[in-house]
Amino acid sequence: MYSLSDFDFDLPAERIAQTPLPDRSASRLLHLDGTAIVDRQFADIVGLLAPGDLLVMNDTRVLKARFFGVKETGGNVEVLVERILDSRTVLAQVRASKSPKPGNRIRLADAFDVTAGERAGEFFTLVFDGDVFELIEAHGRLPLPPYIEHDADEFDETRYQTVYSREPGAVAAPTAGLHFDQALLAALKARGVNFAYVTLHVGAGTFQPVRVEALAEHKMHTEWYTVPQETVDAVRAARAAGRDVVAVGTTSLRALESASQSGELVAGSADTALFITPGYTFKTVTRLITNFHLPKSTLLMLVSAFAGYEAIRGAYAHAIASEYRFFSYGDAMLLTTDNK
Repeated sequence: MYSLSDFDFDLPAERIAQTPLPDRSASRLLHLDGTAIVDRQFADIVGLLAPGDLLVMNDTRVLKARFFGVKETGGNVEVLVERILDSRTVLAQVRASKSPKPGNRIRLADAFDVTAGERAGEFFTLVFDGDVFELIEAHGRLPLPPYIEHDADEFDETRYQTVYSREPGAVAAPTAGLHFDQALLAALKARGVNFAYVTLHVGAGTFQPVRVEALAEHKMHTEWYTVPQETVDAVRAARAAGRDVVAVGTTSLRALESASQSGELVAGSADTALFITPGYTFKTVTRLITNFHLPKSTLLMLVSAFAGYEAIRGAYAHAIASEYRFFSYGDAMLLTTDNK
């Protein structure tokens, strides 16, 4: 039985990628097959997938979800939109010296006002004066991960989105997809690899470490996902043909596995709080493309469940020694499930 300390590791600060490479597909790729490790380039993914394999990608788009503002009392406020509830209402993290009370007005980005509503756990309900999506896009700032030490600039606004993003709603990028450019997608299509999409709006909780030693006591953050019927049909066709279902990123995997809890993948939309730890039996995904994850994180537990705990420990040790780039702007891994 694993506990939190089993998923800790020491990572030199210089291994955390602070900026993306100029060329999306120029990243390195650690190919882990069983316990065998091969150092590759990400562009090698074309030859590592077979005709008829299915790539499933998360088409969420990152919101400009961070705001700085001022309360009616003059106090400073930082707001991070977590989830859009409707065209005027969001759930958000609010950092201030004193929490706003229902009915309090907050001026954001010196451009528009929001009204605080009731609390919802760790979040606040905020009601916007106009269309949420328009105001966020016009006045918000891109919310880079907490371990990236610079403010988002114009380059980040392009590179912290996948080239296939289309459904706004995330506050963090599905970072495994950042390695794909249009030329690489075209090469994969020419090879006969098929594509399908899910939407999972990544929340800020993805960066939160687990804080309880007993994993069963951890309360998993929730995220909203959609699996279209056409994606279900594509998965069924790939499996019927004996081909791999390859999730691009842990978010795509969580959406697919969340929609497979009955034993078969079904279309639909729902909240998921699926917490995948070693011992989980994967129902849909057979291969995974993913970046390197934070110590003590639920995502490190997920990849350990997928590829095997000892195999992942060995791969991470190799990656650190071989000076791979870690986290959102870092390099990638290709994994095969050990319970395929």
